[in-house]
Amino acid sequence: MGSDIADEKGERCYLITKDTEPSQTLGEYLTAQGAMTAPQVREFLNQALQTLIFLHSQKLRFPSNQVQNGLEHGNISLDSILIKLESNQLDSNQKFYIYFCDLAKWENLFIPAAIPQPPAKTYKQDLESLGLVAFYLWLGRTTNPNTGKTIDYKEHDLLPNTDNNLKQFIYCLLGFDTPFEDAQTAREKLLQLPQDSLVNNTQQSRYSAETQKRFSRYRVLVGLLALLLLGGGILYYFWRSNKLEESKYSAWDQLLGNFSEVNNVTSGKFSYVGEKNGTWSFILKQAPETEKRLIDLLTKPKPQVEATFNYQDINIKTENSLIEEVRNRRTDFAVTSLEESITNDMNKKAIAYDGLLVFVTFSKNINSLPQALKGKISIEQLRQIYTGAVTNWQQIDTSLPNLSVEAYVPEETEAIKQFKHIVLNDNSQDIALFEEKIAKFNIENTGKTQNKMREAINTRKETGIISFGILSKTWNQCSGYPLAIVGINNQPIQPLFRQLQRRPVEPSDDLCDKANYFNVETFDSDKTASYLLGYPIYMVYPKDNSREPAGSVFANMLKTRQGQCLLNKVGVVPLQPIRNNQVCNQL
Repeated sequence: MGSDIADEKGERCYLITKDTEPSQTLGEYLTAQGAMTAPQVREFLNQALQTLIFLHSQKLRFPSNQVQNGLEHGNISLDSILIKLESNQLDSNQKFYIYFCDLAKWENLFIPAAIPQPPAKTYKQDLESLGLVAFYLWLGRTTNPNTGKTIDYKEHDLLPNTDNNLKQFIYCLLGFDTPFEDAQTAREKLLQLPQDSLVNNTQQSRYSAETQKRFSRYRVLVGLLALLLLGGGILYYFWRSNKLEESKYSAWDQLLGNFSEVNNVTSGKFSYVGEKNGTWSFILKQAPETEKRLIDLLTKPKPQVEATFNYQDINIKTENSLIEEVRNRRTDFAVTSLEESITNDMNKKAIAYDGLLVFVTFSKNINSLPQALKGKISIEQLRQIYTGAVTNWQQIDTSLPNLSVEAYVPEETEAIKQFKHIVLNDNSQDIALFEEKIAKFNIENTGKTQNKMREAINTRKETGIISFGILSKTWNQCSGYPLAIVGINNQPIQPLFRQLQRRPVEPSDDLCDKANYFNVETFDSDKTASYLLGYPIYMVYPKDNSREPAGSVFANMLKTRQGQCLLNKVGVVPLQPIRNNQVCNQL
C-alpha cells in the first residue's frame, strides 16, 4: 500500500509505497529468460486485461472536478510493463506479477514543445498493443536474427502450435480476426478458452480454482497500487495542464475589455486607406454581429466621443502606394500587411494576423488530389508549380493522379506580393517566370476559382486545379481543401483546425459543416512550428507628432478583447488565443 504527495512548490509529486519491487521490464525478461510457455502467456494476458478493465472503466475525478469515465493507457509495450518473479527463475508453475507503468498521459508531458504530440490511442488500440506484447512473449524474440529487422507479427505461422486456442485469441487482439469490443469481453473470452490438447496437466494445474483464489488477493493489491500511481500521475498531469492553459491566455487577460476603455480618443473626422478588394476591404463588409457590418461598428467605435473613422480603398500600383497616401497627408493612416513597404518615418502596430491559404479541389474520394497529397504541400513544390517547372501532378510524385496542373492566382495585389515574397523568396528570375507563365493568363477572382472546383465536385470530375488566396475569402468554404504547408524539420503546419476535436483538418473531414477555426498559435512567427504563409496586419501612421495619433488610437481599440473578437469573427486571426467564444458573445 502507499500514498501520493503533491509538491506545492515544484512540478513533481511523490509516491511512497513498499513491497513492490518489480525486477525488470518484459523486454529485459525476454532477453534474460527467453520465451514464455502458453500457460504463462495466458496468465500474463489474464493479469493485463484486468488492469485494462480497471483503466478503461474506472470513474475518475480530476482536480478540476471534471469526471471522466475511463482512461486509455496509450503506451503499452515490452518496455512499459514490469514483471516480478517469486524467485529468480520462472518455471511452468512459478507465480509472477506484472505492473503497468509509463501511461501516455504522463510520458507525453515530457515531449518538447517543438515536437508534435503523438495522436491519442483508443481503448481498442490498447488491446492491439497488448496482443503484440503477448505475441513477442510467446515467440521469445522481437527481431529476425537473420535480418536484424523487427518481426512482422502478421506472420501467423511463427507462433508455437502448443495452444491453438490461445493463438486464435492473440490474433483477435491484434485485429486479424473479429476484434474484441473491450477489455472486459476479451478477458471473459480468455477465461472461457479450452485448454489445448497439447498442454500438459502440470501446466493446466496453474489455472485451478485454488490458484485463481490466491491470485485474486494479489490483484486487489495491484489494483489499489495502480489507482495510487494513476491518481498521482493524473494529479500532476492536470495540475501542469491547468498551469499551461492559464499561461496560454495570459496575453488575453491583460487586454482592455472594449472600445470604451481606450483613452486618448479625440473628437474629429479621420480617414484611413487599404487595398481595394484586399483583406480589409473584404472583412469590413462582413457582419460579425447579427445585423451590423464591421464597417458600421468601426466607423464610430466609441459613441460617447465624436470620433469618426472613415475607410477608403485604393488600387495598389506599387508596394509603397498606401504609405505614400499617409506621407502626403491625403489620409491619416493606412492598414497593410506589406511590412517591407513600411518606411522609417512611419510607426506600425500589429492588430491581427492574415495569411494565404493554398487549396486544391476538395474531395473525400480516396484517390483524390487532397488524399494523394496527404493534405500537404511544400514551399519548393509551390515554387515549381507557379514558375511552370511542374505541369503535371505526377512530376511531383508518381503516386499522384495523372492530372494537368491548373494553377490560378487571386486578384488581390497584396496577396500576389506576399506570395512573391514568401514562396518565390523575391527571386527576380522566379518572379519573371511566375508573371510570364502563370499570372499573365490565370489571374482570377477567388470566387470564380471556387465555382470551378464546385462544378468539378458536382460532376464527379477529377481536376488538377490549385490556387491560393487570403484567409478571409478561402477559409470558410468547402469547394477547396486547404493544404498544410511543410515547414521546418519537414513538419506540415495546418492553420485550420476542427472545433470539436481541436486538431488540424484532414482530407477525410467534411469541411462543409463549417466547424473550423484558425489555430492562433501557428501564426506566431516566434515559434518553431509556425505557419509559413502567415503574416501580421499593421496599422501604419506617421511618427510626426504634429499630426493626430488617430492610427495609434484606432489600433489600440482593435487590440481590445472586443476588437480581437470582432476581427476573429470576420475571418482574420487574433494576436493571441481567445479564452472562449462565450466571452466574445458577451462583449
